[in-house]
Amino acid sequence: MGDTVQLKDEGNKHFQAGEIDKAIECYTKAVKGCKDQKVLAVIYRNRSACYLKQENYTNAASDASKAIDVDAADIKALYRRCQALEKLGKLDMAFKDVQRCATLEPKNKTFLETLRRLGADIQAKLKTTFSTDSRVQNMFDILFDEEMDKDKKEKAANNLIVLSREDAGAERIFQNNGVSLLLTMIETGKSEMVLAAVRTLSGMCTGHKARAMAIVNMVGVDKMCSIMAVDNEEIALATCNLFQCINDSLTGGDKRDYGKEEALVLDASKDLKTILLSLLEMVASKKVSGHGRDQALNLLSKNVPRKNKKEVDHSRTLFTIDNGLKKILKVCGQIPELPDQLPLTDNTQLIASVLLTKIYDDLKCDPERNNFRDICDGYIKSKIDPNNMDNTIHAINTISGLLQGPFDVGNALVGHQGIMEMMVALCASEREVDQMVAVEALIHSSTKMSRASFIITNGVSLLKDIYKKTKNEKIKIRALVGLCKLGSAGGDDYSLRQFAEGSTEKLAKQCRKWLCNPQIDNKTRNWAIEGLAYLTNDADVKDDFVEDEPAMKAMFELAKSKDKTILYAVACTLVNCTNSYDKKEIIPELVQLAKFSKQHVPEQHPKDKKDFIDRRVKRLLKAGVISALAVMVKADNSILTDQTKEMLARVFLALSEDPKDRGIIVAQGGGKALIPLALEGTEVGKVKACHALAKIASISNPEIAFPGERVYEVVRPLVNLLHTDRDGTQNYEALRGLTNLAGFSEKLRVKIVKENALSDLETYMFEENEQIRQAATECMCNLVTCKNVQERYLEDGNDRLKLLVLLCGEDDEKLQVAAAGALAMLTASEKKLCTKLTVVTTQWMEILQRLCLHSNSWIAHRGMVVVFNMLNSDDSELSKKLIESELLEILSVIGKAEDNPKRQETIDVARACLVKAMDLGLIKPFSSPS
Repeated sequence: MGDTVQLKDEGNKHFQAGEIDKAIECYTKAVKGCKDQKVLAVIYRNRSACYLKQENYTNAASDASKAIDVDAADIKALYRRCQALEKLGKLDMAFKDVQRCATLEPKNKTFLETLRRLGADIQAKLKTTFSTDSRVQNMFDILFDEEMDKDKKEKAANNLIVLSREDAGAERIFQNNGVSLLLTMIETGKSEMVLAAVRTLSGMCTGHKARAMAIVNMVGVDKMCSIMAVDNEEIALATCNLFQCINDSLTGGDKRDYGKEEALVLDASKDLKTILLSLLEMVASKKVSGHGRDQALNLLSKNVPRKNKKEVDHSRTLFTIDNGLKKILKVCGQIPELPDQLPLTDNTQLIASVLLTKIYDDLKCDPERNNFRDICDGYIKSKIDPNNMDNTIHAINTISGLLQGPFDVGNALVGHQGIMEMMVALCASEREVDQMVAVEALIHSSTKMSRASFIITNGVSLLKDIYKKTKNEKIKIRALVGLCKLGSAGGDDYSLRQFAEGSTEKLAKQCRKWLCNPQIDNKTRNWAIEGLAYLTNDADVKDDFVEDEPAMKAMFELAKSKDKTILYAVACTLVNCTNSYDKKEIIPELVQLAKFSKQHVPEQHPKDKKDFIDRRVKRLLKAGVISALAVMVKADNSILTDQTKEMLARVFLALSEDPKDRGIIVAQGGGKALIPLALEGTEVGKVKACHALAKIASISNPEIAFPGERVYEVVRPLVNLLHTDRDGTQNYEALRGLTNLAGFSEKLRVKIVKENALSDLETYMFEENEQIRQAATECMCNLVTCKNVQERYLEDGNDRLKLLVLLCGEDDEKLQVAAAGALAMLTASEKKLCTKLTVVTTQWMEILQRLCLHSNSWIAHRGMVVVFNMLNSDDSELSKKLIESELLEILSVIGKAEDNPKRQETIDVARACLVKAMDLGLIKPFSSPS
C-alpha cells in the first residue's frame, strides 16, 4: 500500500511540473498495485486529468468513469468526464455530468457557466440536426421529382455528396433511411443519379467502421460489383473508390481518430473476404465491362500485396493465388481480334501484368514462388492444343503477359522445350492474328541476351519477310519492333551492334514515320514508340530523334492520351535520349587488363559525350517534354509502376542539370510533378527525384515553383537528401534548396524544424568540404529567426554558439557573411546569448574586432550589429568590457568616417553604438575647450 501512495504522490509531483508522460507512468504503476478502492478512485481521477492535458479524451472519460463508479458524488471526476465527453461531441452526456456537479455545488461559477454553455450548444445542435434532417429529405425529394429541372437535381446531388463527407452529415443521411433512398437512386439506371448515389455512399463509409459494415450489408457486395461492372468509366471509378473507402475503414487503413466508436468491437474479416472473392470473380467475368475489369484489378493491386514487406501477414496474397491466379492469367491471354473474348480497355492487360508482378514480389519463400510458377505452368500446358489454334495463341499471349509482369516466371516458361520454336513457327502462320501474337511474344521474350541470340539466329529473316510482305499495318509495326529490339540487344555498347552499320537508323526512321502518321490508330503508333525505346540505345538514333521535332511532339501527345500502356516505353526513350541511366566508372587500368586477357570492353559511342547529351536535353525541353512528364506522373499507380517512376525521376534530374533550364521546368509544371516522384517509388527513384527537386528549389521562387500548400511537401524530400548515405553533391543541393525555402516564410522555417533537419544542419556546419559547410551555415542563418532554433542556442552543454562564433573567424567570406548574419539575428532576438557569446570561446573579442574591420561591407555591417546588440543586452559588465577594449577605437574611426553609400549601413550602426555607449554613461561627448 505504501508503494501505491508513494507512486501516486510522485505522479502528482510530475503533473505539477508539467511532466505528463511521467505522471501517467506513475499512476499506471499505482493502479496495478492498489487494493484500496477509494485510493484507486483518486488515482483514476488524477490520470484522467493527465489524459485531458494530452487531449486523449477517450481515455480521460474512461478513467473518470472508473472513479465515479467508486464514488458517484466525486465532483472532480464528474467535471473531468464532462470536459472529455464535450470534446468527443457527446454533449447530452456531458450536460448530465455538469448538471450533477451544479447540484452538488450550486454556487460554483465554473459549473454554472459550463451548464449554460452546453445547454446553448445542445439547442444549436438540435436546431442543426433538424435542419440537416429536413435538408436531406429535401435533397432526396428534388432528386426523385421527375418534373424538377436538371440544374436543381445536379445541385441537390452535389449537396448530398458534400454532406456525406462530414461525419455529422453522413450520420444524418444514414439515420434518415438514406441508404434505401440511395439504392432507389441507383435503380433508376440514370448515370448521373447512380454516380451521385455511389459518391454519397463513399462519403458515408469513409473513416467509420460500423457505418461501413452496415452499408456493405444493406447494399450487398454483389450489388456494388454489378454497379462497377457497367460500361461507364466514371461510375466504375466511383464504385472503385467506394470499395477502397470500405476497405480502408474495415482494415484501419484510414488513419484518422474516430473516438466515438472505439467501444465497438467489430469483426470485418468475413466482409473483407467476401469483397476479395467477388473482385476475383469480376476479373474473368464476361458480364463485366472493360472499365469495371480495370477497376477490379486496380483494387486487387492496391489491397492484396502488403504495403510494407516488414508486415508478417500475407495471407491475402496466398488466398488470391489459390482462388484467382488463373483468372488473372485468363485476362492476360485475351486476344481482342478473336471472337468470344472478355471486354477489355487498352490498359487492362498491362494492369493485369502489374498485378501479377506485385503478387509474385509479395511471396516470402521458394515453395510459395514454386507454387505460383506451377499454377502458371499448368495453365499454359492446359491451353496449348495443336488442334485448337485459338487456345494455343491464348497460351502464347498469356506468356507475353507474364514476360511484361513477373519476368522470371515468363522467362522460365519460354525456356520450356518447344515454346520458342512454336513462337517462330507461328510467325509463318497464314492467319494474321497468329502472326501478331507470335511476333509480340518474340519481342517480349528477347529481353535476355541468350533469347535474343536464338531469335537473331532463327527468326530475323522471318521477321524481315513478315515486315516486307504483310499488308496489315498492325503486324508490320510489330515485326518492325521485333527487329528494333533485336538490333538493340547490345545496349549502348558501340562494339556490340547486332545489325550492319545504318540498319538501326533505317528502322528508327520507319518508326518515326509511323509515329507521325495520324491516320494510323493509336495502338499501332504506340508500337512505334516501343521500337524507339529499344533503338534509342544507339546514339545515332537518339540524335536523329531529337532532330525530328514532329516525332517528339507526337510521342508527347500520345503520352498524354488515355492509353497509359505506353508510359514505360516513353520513359525508356527519354532515359536513353538524356543518357540518365547509371554508367559504371571506367578505370583505365582495368580496361588495359581486360584487353590483355582478351575480354570484351564496352565502347562509348562518340555521340554519347556530354556536349551531345546537353544538346539533346535542350531540344527535348524546347519540344515540350515537361508538360508530357507532368501528365505521365498523374497516371494511376496500377499502370505507373515504381520502375517507370524511377525512370521519370532520372529524366527530370538530367533535364534540371543546367540552372538555365530550370525556369522552363518550373513554368511547365515540373516542380509540382516531381513531388509525388520524391515521395513514392524505388529508393533510387526517390533519391533522384529529391535531387532534381533540390536543384529547382535552390534557385526558384518557391511560390511559383510549388504553388499553394505544395511548397510544404517539398521540405521532407529535401531533408531526406541530407542523410549521410547520400553523396556530397546531393547534400549540397539539398542544403541550398532548404536555404531558399527557409528564407521564404516563417511557416516553412517551422516545417523544416519539425522535419528534424537541425541536427543534420549542425553536423554539416562541421563538414570539411567548404561548399557544404558554407551552405549549411547559410541555411542555419535563415532559420535562426525561428523560436525553436533560438531555444537550441540557449541550451547549455553544447558547442552550437561556439561553432557559430568560430565560423565568423574563418577566411571564407561567404561563410563569414552567413555565420555573422546568424549571430547578429540571434543576439538581437535573445539578450542572454550576448552574454553567453563571451563565455563559449576566449577568441570572441578578437573575432568581433576582425568582423567590424573587414573590408567586405556585408561582413563589417553584421559585426557592428552584433556589437550593437551586446550594448543593448542590459548586461552593464559586458557593455563596459566592450568599450574598454579596442572596439571603442574601431567604432570611433568608422563612426567618424564620411558618408559612403557603399558602407553607409556599417557607419550608421557604428554611430548608433557610440550613442548607446553615451546613454550608458560609458563615454562622454568630446567638447573642445573654450
